[in-house]
Amino acid sequence: MSFFTLDIDRWNLECEFNNLDHRTDLNGADRLIVRRGQPFSISLYLRSGSYQPGVSTLDCVAETGPQPSEQYGTRASFGLSANIDTSRWSAAVLSPPGDMVALSICSAPDAPIGRYTLTLGQAGRIEFILLFNPWCSADVVYMDSEANLAEYVLAQDGIIFQGDYRYPVPIPWNFGQFESGILDICLKLLDMNPKCLRNPGKDCSGRRNPIYVSRVLSAMVNCNDDKGVLWGRWPENDEGYKGGVNPLLWKGSVEILRNWEKQACAPVRFGQCWVFAAVCCSVSRALGIPCRVITNYLSAHDTNNNLVIERRIDENGDLIRSREMIWNYHCWVESWMTRPDLKPGFDGWQASDPTPQEKSENIYCCGPVPVRAIKDGELTFKYDAPFVFAEVNADVITFMKKKDGSTSEVMNTTAVGQKISTKRVGSDDREDITHLYKYPEGSNEERETFKKANHQNKLLHQQGDHGLHLTIKVSSDMRKGCDFDVFAVVTNNTQSEKKCRLVFGSCALSYNGFLGGSCGFKDLLNVELPPGAERRVPLRLNYSKYGSQLTEHNLIRLAAVLFDYATNEATLATRNIVLENPQIIVRILGEPKENRKLAAEITLKNPLPEPLEACCFSIEGANLTGGNSISERLASTVGPGEDAKAKVYFTPTRSGLRKLVVNFDSDKLCNVKGYRNVIIGK
Repeated sequence: MSFFTLDIDRWNLECEFNNLDHRTDLNGADRLIVRRGQPFSISLYLRSGSYQPGVSTLDCVAETGPQPSEQYGTRASFGLSANIDTSRWSAAVLSPPGDMVALSICSAPDAPIGRYTLTLGQAGRIEFILLFNPWCSADVVYMDSEANLAEYVLAQDGIIFQGDYRYPVPIPWNFGQFESGILDICLKLLDMNPKCLRNPGKDCSGRRNPIYVSRVLSAMVNCNDDKGVLWGRWPENDEGYKGGVNPLLWKGSVEILRNWEKQACAPVRFGQCWVFAAVCCSVSRALGIPCRVITNYLSAHDTNNNLVIERRIDENGDLIRSREMIWNYHCWVESWMTRPDLKPGFDGWQASDPTPQEKSENIYCCGPVPVRAIKDGELTFKYDAPFVFAEVNADVITFMKKKDGSTSEVMNTTAVGQKISTKRVGSDDREDITHLYKYPEGSNEERETFKKANHQNKLLHQQGDHGLHLTIKVSSDMRKGCDFDVFAVVTNNTQSEKKCRLVFGSCALSYNGFLGGSCGFKDLLNVELPPGAERRVPLRLNYSKYGSQLTEHNLIRLAAVLFDYATNEATLATRNIVLENPQIIVRILGEPKENRKLAAEITLKNPLPEPLEACCFSIEGANLTGGNSISERLASTVGPGEDAKAKVYFTPTRSGLRKLVVNFDSDKLCNVKGYRNVIIGK
């Protein structure tokens, strides 16, 4: 029997059909973008002859990277088969004999992701992009819930939680992974990583593995070791944000990624933890890895791997600065994948942290480490399990440095790893996932975890009971611009009268634990408490005092220190409060339709007892504003109690539920965020 190679004249990549079938249609239909382990079809038009089953042949070669190699898995050769084999690269003809051939092609479910060329015999080369496929059960990023996939892969907007664990504040974010040009930038990000620059063949081969890719992203989202995306800067830096953007002003990842690409891969200034995490989430989703942003309240930064944060305060309760800190909150990402490199039971969510804090294998990256490994105290597991374990489980010991130079340990009830949060699937509500990282406090499982992690301090350190109890209570209404009271509550649980000194202070606070100026202070030298008595000591916080001290995070740290004259022992109570910003009200004018100009009326009431100047509203939204930010400056000053109001126009480009992210800034009221969910019709 004679065999004949198909004589191909031209082809149609059927991008519209294939991209829709592979759930990449949000990237557009101008090029072929498919997911691995899933067949796609192209139409071949023959110059001569016709397709004959069992007689016609076609040699296919798929290649990726600058140095394609079968050894590295970046080159695959295959011919026509009777049927598609989804476990490897394969091709089969779906159409009956004729001069038009419907060719079905399937990549291996573990093929490296990236840009590919597909050579079909002598006819020419087809170009396409291959992504991870969480819809494919043979792909290691497979996720079996359509609702979860809609949230963690396809959703272009979301919520990131800030504020305080007692008052979580939802911040809207435009991930925008399907906006124009973003996928190309994400692929360029992989190409710019140092491992690729040193050995591109080996690096491209590594892109078959989401463990490898997520570790590369953790390193490349920050610029500390490479041509990464973001330059980190925090409030304690004396230069502030000169020469860049205050991280709180970002509303999404699109502008950041586009700026990085436009600036020839120079880092975008500036980022902080939620910005690093959000950009990493955008890139992961763009590449097909299910991903979500996590917020850990009272997050420990352990620098010496002893799982203990040693803090020092002065006699006023003010923290003495050190490298080991407790951040009011800290954000990282979780990515979904199996872990064949570990023993069974540790598949699923893996924590990675692109914020540059400590080095891992000599570069600033962290993870991925199974969330289950953190819960079970498996600190030998890759990657960086001890650091993440400490973030949610470190013990805290506080020492007081006295004026005479001596130090003593003080009672402290601070517990790290509170209300670990992420956006709930299908809604803007907060989902508490603390139980995924920690067993219930005081449970046998928790104690076994500490034993496994060799967390001796948690096992052995016991707080003494001095019979004096100190807590801090706050008012229910703590809005920026208002005056309000906070209270130190002292209870004498002993059978004897107590005479004490109470120091009660407050200061501005940044989310990463850096202290600012004083917001109010009280020192009572003679607090007398009969047996069983309770005393509430108020501290008035006046806007005239705290307003000029607040950082952009609207946080105030309260600290009360109680000195027992009889025992010479000290008790410390701390609490962080977040002042509530005014609400941004968004009203959509007209019926939202795809590709039709739309107006939004935006209103904010000035809550301050002083006028606002240099007021500006800005909006952004996936498939609403083209990935750009639209700004509207107010010409007039907004007096106390008056409304700042603007009308902004935009043109939606895709139907469905969209989130319009809004930001307000002025000279005295900065970084107020809001959002409005808008349903766009066709």
